[in-house]
Amino acid sequence: MTSAFSNGRVLLDGGWRDDVAVLVDDARISAIVAATDPRVAAADRVHDLDGHHLLPGFIDVQVNGGGGVLFNDDPGVETIARIGAAHARFGTCGFLPTLVSDDLATMRAAIAAVDAAIVQGVPGVLGIHLEGPYIAPARRGAHDPRQFRVPGADEIELVCSLRHGVTVLTLAPECVTPALVHEFSRRGVLVCLGHSDASHAQARAALDAGARGFTHLYNAMSPLQGRAPGMVGAALEDRDSWCGIIVDGHHVDAASLRVALAAKPRGKLMLVTDAMPPVGADAADFMLAGQRVSVRDGRCVNAAGSLAGSALDMATALRNTMTWLDVSLAEAARMAATYPAQFLGLAQHSGRIAAGCRADLLEVAADGTLLRVHQAPPHAR
Repeated sequence: MTSAFSNGRVLLDGGWRDDVAVLVDDARISAIVAATDPRVAAADRVHDLDGHHLLPGFIDVQVNGGGGVLFNDDPGVETIARIGAAHARFGTCGFLPTLVSDDLATMRAAIAAVDAAIVQGVPGVLGIHLEGPYIAPARRGAHDPRQFRVPGADEIELVCSLRHGVTVLTLAPECVTPALVHEFSRRGVLVCLGHSDASHAQARAALDAGARGFTHLYNAMSPLQGRAPGMVGAALEDRDSWCGIIVDGHHVDAASLRVALAAKPRGKLMLVTDAMPPVGADAADFMLAGQRVSVRDGRCVNAAGSLAGSALDMATALRNTMTWLDVSLAEAARMAATYPAQFLGLAQHSGRIAAGCRADLLEVAADGTLLRVHQAPPHAR
């Protein structure tokens, strides 16, 4: 069945166009055509955008939970599907279920579940994010320090064992060798640096060994100081790496995020939620690593007072980015979709409105308010 999206402002690679329509066939974008093209009227279904904006579906590379469930608690296909459905309501059409530091059995179950979810066609699943357990106790945040360790040969094989989709691994470079960072990277794992008290030199060595990005910039990492630039300094200085940022008003001050926008090349900052079970659910509090996490005014805090993920959804992150960081709708949309797809190596078929890409499409108002979500079925991957 062919669908057409017309009478709106469409975000293409070159910017906004209000004189085109988007044709979708078999869940992929088949063509971008003139609004007057006869194929638009001949489509089986025509979506009248009524002058609204059409964006690519959001991609979130750090999703711990949603819909009232946490991936660590029950790392199975049903949990992944429930998390994905909760976030899809807020425009997230692609995501990485994220496992915070845990034992070998839980890691093994999580990787197997993601493989099975992709094979079974659970909507939105692009791979897995292993956030730890090779991280630093000094910057543990809400992670369980009893799970921290250095991986042996069998565990290295486990981390590299996902058969379908992308694996992202967050580690602290002072806790593993550059040789191990290189080995993970050589085998296709996207290494991000985070939960780390590393020096600038240690972070730089990991980047030189193949690390691709930084997990939730500024949070749980050594800060930038005049004579000790730390991991934040390495992240802001490096031209090639991607940085995830949490724009919820709790994790990072807006001024610090504006500094990052000024320092990093365009395209290297991507929105992430670091979302926890409350997203898309009525329940507020939840358990993480044996501790109760309380959610008050959108802030998730454990008993020790540490931030424990967020209650942020990507649609809100987009609007916050526009309002607090003075970013245009087009650029905020790229930060939520195009740049994450580039980081994951999926930009040829995700995160953009272009012929051949997945037809994950969002209708939004001029102020960024999400109006409708059109998520392509998973067989279009």
